[in-house]
Amino acid sequence: MHDTEEALFMTVHGIAERLAGQPVPVVMDALTRQLPPAPGIAVAELRRIAEEISVGRDPSGL
Repeated sequence: MHDTEEALFMTVHGIAERLAGQPVPVVMDALTRQLPPAPGIAVAELRRIAEEISVGRDPSGL
């Protein structure tokens, strides 16, 4: 489980670095294409993450 969480955080961090300030649909597309499969991640959660990245925040905490 720890490896999956670490992979998720690293992927979100990389997307946040590359796409900070981009429109939510652009960030959502990147998240859905690049995040490794993980149980419990709903579309609403992905949208929240995308909104954070869109306004320039890095929700990964890294």
